[in-house]
Amino acid sequence: MDLIPAGIEHDIPDDLFMCSKLYIAAFEGHTDQVIALLDGNGWSSLEEQEQSTAKHHGRACSIHEVTAERSTLLHIAAAEGHEDLIAELCRRDAALLSAASSSGDTPLHSAARAGHAGAVRAIARLARENGHAVEEEVRLERNEAGDTALHVAARHGHGEAAEALVAEAAGPETAAAEVNDAGVSALYLAVMSGSVRAVRAIIWCRDASAAGPKSQNALHAAVLQSSGLATGLDINRSSPLHFASSDGDCSIIKAILAHSPPEVAHIQDNQGLSPLHAAAQMGHAAAVRLLLQFSPASADVRDKYGRSFVHVADREGNTPLHLAVVAGECKVVSKLLSNRKVQTHIMNNVGCTPSDLVKDCRGFYTMVRLVVKMYVSGAQFQPQRQDQIEKWNGQEIMKWRETTSKNLAVVSTLVATVAFSAAFNIPGSYGNDGKAVLTGDRMYDAFVVLDTFAVVSSVMATILLVYGRASRSNRSWVGFIISMHFLWMSLNSMVLGFFAAMAAVTNKKNGTKTAMSQRVKRRITRQYPFAITYTFNVVMFIVLSWVAISSVDVTRNLP
Repeated sequence: MDLIPAGIEHDIPDDLFMCSKLYIAAFEGHTDQVIALLDGNGWSSLEEQEQSTAKHHGRACSIHEVTAERSTLLHIAAAEGHEDLIAELCRRDAALLSAASSSGDTPLHSAARAGHAGAVRAIARLARENGHAVEEEVRLERNEAGDTALHVAARHGHGEAAEALVAEAAGPETAAAEVNDAGVSALYLAVMSGSVRAVRAIIWCRDASAAGPKSQNALHAAVLQSSGLATGLDINRSSPLHFASSDGDCSIIKAILAHSPPEVAHIQDNQGLSPLHAAAQMGHAAAVRLLLQFSPASADVRDKYGRSFVHVADREGNTPLHLAVVAGECKVVSKLLSNRKVQTHIMNNVGCTPSDLVKDCRGFYTMVRLVVKMYVSGAQFQPQRQDQIEKWNGQEIMKWRETTSKNLAVVSTLVATVAFSAAFNIPGSYGNDGKAVLTGDRMYDAFVVLDTFAVVSSVMATILLVYGRASRSNRSWVGFIISMHFLWMSLNSMVLGFFAAMAAVTNKKNGTKTAMSQRVKRRITRQYPFAITYTFNVVMFIVLSWVAISSVDVTRNLP
């Protein structure tokens, strides 16, 4: 009679519940005895045979018998590393390769958990012999926790078993890239187990995932395992913080700093570069901010050339002053220039000083301010013959002007069309004599004047825009500015003409009172009520046009 452990519930039929003698034979690896029991010839006495036949209803032991945890004979053989028994069981029934226990473990999981590399190789080889589909199913099968066999081997630190799983897999990158239900990768588990052999085996896979819980990765696990790793140096005297700072990964930087002594931020490599230098050189502002918060004194660390992190150039040779000039950040430029240690004549990889890059900033007034600041500070341009200096031609502005001219020409044409149509679809219609009924009305007269002005100004704007695009001369800038002025006036005239027409056809007592306040009503009752507003718009636009034309003249003469 077989005993079932107390407290274990199962729904396994009696004829499939593994008998004790078969379990012991499989556990101890007695292949011949297991074969004999499966064939019905393994009983040493008549009494044992009678007990067995009574248990199995007159049949011999079955290869499909399972334990209370639904582990098959192959699970037991794999967990104990009995390779001969594994081969014999798979020869009899290859379906056992993908059989799962109550916890979802396959025989490959059992072999990996026990660290039997030979059993892992045997199961992988047998799965391959039974076809690619079977191999994929066995190798990537997950248990209840979502762990593959590689996860299990890595979790328990079995480096040899991990090597066997990676070596025997047809696509090791796929297994190494998998994460379990908790989002944890095999590499993270290998690092946590402290098995260098398992880590090396998994890292060999090209697409190995390093994911861990709570957005951590394998490097977090390494630092948590040993704080001494944070101060370890390679052949170039680079610490892990150097690599994390160069990569700009703030989460890793935080993990290293949280488990490291304060001097870790001051470690210098063979070139005298600190982690702060590395972060600044790659342009990782967040990493620089994080390192300075951890150790403000690290800002004073200088490389072998005597440079602090502020002097470090990026991959294109641009210093912070170069970048501030290009971005048009006048305040940052002023702050940098106020520091006497900042060198204003350093060239980048293409030989440009910060002064040479002023032409690349956006905005005319910003450009002028930067030119003045750089000149006052004594900044220099790159050495160049005066007769070979290429004058700034403002290609981007020219391109913008052409595109804008095209769009404005469409707008001015539409305005002219609408204003022209409004002149013949007059408010109040025509009388029998063919004249407008509202002739003599002050609001109607205002509408006629405004509509006429809208037609004339929009037509003039269209002519100037078309001429400017066709001529492409220096004077086309002036025409462009004047056309914008005319277009602005035509739009204002059309809007004001609309209100004048509404006032002409609306009942003076009721409509005006309903649509507008008493104050506005008094304005409309006056003759040409929009004269002041319209004049103000015209004057303002003339002033702006004059400033813009002056800007064009100045920028045209810039080197």
